[in-house]
Amino acid sequence: MSDKVIVVTGAFGALGRAVAQRAADRGYAVAMLDYAAAPAELAGAKLVYGGVDLTKPDQTTAVMQQVRDNAGRIDALLNIAGGFTFRTLSEGDGAAWDAMYAINLKTAVNASRAALPHLIETGGAIVNVGAAGALKAGAGMGAYAAAKSGVHKLTESLADEMKGRVRVNAVLPSIIDTPQNRKDMPDADHAAWVRAEELADVMLFLASAEASAVTGALVPVVGRV
Repeated sequence: MSDKVIVVTGAFGALGRAVAQRAADRGYAVAMLDYAAAPAELAGAKLVYGGVDLTKPDQTTAVMQQVRDNAGRIDALLNIAGGFTFRTLSEGDGAAWDAMYAINLKTAVNASRAALPHLIETGGAIVNVGAAGALKAGAGMGAYAAAKSGVHKLTESLADEMKGRVRVNAVLPSIIDTPQNRKDMPDADHAAWVRAEELADVMLFLASAEASAVTGALVPVVGRV
């Protein structure tokens, strides 16, 4: 087991997998958490936890304690769990707003709260995923942007609250180059997008001792747009 343990939420998605692989390549032990069931190739692995509903505080606290018990420590939490929907206000009944709040902001709040006692022990770090698109929201982006704006403010507030004990930063990506995004936007300039591995590298830098003087930062990662 590595001396350093990173927890990745949303770990079975495109970005989560990229972050987990990059972290493992750097010698970290990686605890992978996701709402989905563990893929066959990961099922049964020591620090893989599928079926975890991070919108439930008790379940989130329990799984973080399991990670701490199984790995011996937690040095960083990378809050990747989230999702996107495009919906104008006139098209919906409010369900999209509830969903975006739950999967983007509430998961980050619950995971951060549950991990904090363990991160305080190690002088660790939290890295959240905000969104460049939340800085100025276009039509149909309101629910998503509002939730991600909440992630930005959670980052700033918690960084101030935990100053000197746990560092808290966020990355603000533009469109991430994933298979789903390529499918949804086949005519876009994919070469201009942020590659998942590039975003992973920035997140791991912010989680590392090399960023020991950085907290409360909202770091744009916008590729080549």
